[in-house]
Amino acid sequence: MSFRSLALFALVLAPALARADDWPQWMGPQRDNVWRETGIVEKFPKGGPAVVWRAPVNAGYSGPAVAGGKVYVTDRVLAKGAANPDDPFDTKQKVNSTERVLCLDQKTGKELWKHEYDCPYQISYPSGPRCTPVVHDGKVYTLGAMGNLFCLEADSGKIVWKVDFKEAYKAKPAVWGWAAHPIIDGKKLITLVGGAGSHVVAFDKDTGKELWKAGTDAAIGYSPVMFTEAGGKRQLVVAGPKAVYAVNPETGEQYWTTPYSPTGFGYAVMTPVRVGEHLFVAGYPGKNVLLKLKADKPGVDVVFNNKKDTAIYPGAVQPFQQDGLLYGYDDSGWTYAVELPSGKRVWKAMGPVGGEEAKGSETAFMVKNGERFFFFAESGHLVIGKLTPKGYEEIDRAKVLEQTGAAFGRKIVWCAPAFADKKMYVRNDKELVCVDLAAK
Repeated sequence: MSFRSLALFALVLAPALARADDWPQWMGPQRDNVWRETGIVEKFPKGGPAVVWRAPVNAGYSGPAVAGGKVYVTDRVLAKGAANPDDPFDTKQKVNSTERVLCLDQKTGKELWKHEYDCPYQISYPSGPRCTPVVHDGKVYTLGAMGNLFCLEADSGKIVWKVDFKEAYKAKPAVWGWAAHPIIDGKKLITLVGGAGSHVVAFDKDTGKELWKAGTDAAIGYSPVMFTEAGGKRQLVVAGPKAVYAVNPETGEQYWTTPYSPTGFGYAVMTPVRVGEHLFVAGYPGKNVLLKLKADKPGVDVVFNNKKDTAIYPGAVQPFQQDGLLYGYDDSGWTYAVELPSGKRVWKAMGPVGGEEAKGSETAFMVKNGERFFFFAESGHLVIGKLTPKGYEEIDRAKVLEQTGAAFGRKIVWCAPAFADKKMYVRNDKELVCVDLAAK
């Protein structure tokens, strides 16, 4: 190859090499809570990391998605004169409001387009949407807290297709609304729906046509689905309120199912985690199940089911597996490291939330970058730290966002951040901020 050809090749290749990572869905590009960009700060500068921009948003728990130079986030706006119930567990009152999908410029935070629709709320903790948007192939998919699924053009916000789960499937909202993040699989968008025989549904991602439906659990639950391979088959694993089951992701045909303890889960928010030959699911109130995948055919054997004081019982935070251990925040508020398949608790600590004693449901979203983690704590702090078999080690912390919400008698901000272009994007009920995390 001539020098001229090499030079032209380098010019063509350079933009691809320089392109920053996107964060197009919940838990990142590979849905594993790993941020693979390099050149990230080891410690924060004095005064904390710089805020690149702030953009006004309204209430919600949903995290942002970042893709193609744009930031997508959903929120909720109360109707004029409307107010949420004083008791956040009151689901009898119907509160008039609208949900919105906002598209912001990634560099400036300027609003590029907005899609909003009428959406009365009748759920517990009715702050706003829960699910992170999914950006894929020029489209953005959003699922609101009251079961409104939209496919919009990513550049314009124009509706491509939509489905209202309450109307199309006669589904009733779960206590905390629809909260299981949808996922793209080939030509399919798959998500929990609810209704008779439609616990989980696969839609054509381009048309919204139903491709298959599966599951008979009348309650919806909150656990996003996961994919795994075992027994010679690719399997879609679903954790419902009363059972864990697997289906063929192409057809919805059920491979296997196994029930939880008789009372089931009040909620399981975590996606099932595979650890070697095992699948682990847990949730509130203090329930868990560990299954061993069969090697010769699709199926499972129960290792333990509702084993007291074993492993962890995650609330809103997805646990993370490394070093042969599962690290995560328990609904009790403690951070644990646990061994699987034994379920033995190796250590516990307050972790990045800090403090001396857990009060319950403390939350810190964790994302791995290199050999350390970035934690976004409910206190509004961004924390750099390590999780090892020996314990939790804190490196640095900085306050980056105000706590605009409240739960269990304390101020909180609950949001799974996005990490892209060497920055963090995170929101509360008033603003979405872009925080610079590039090493200088």
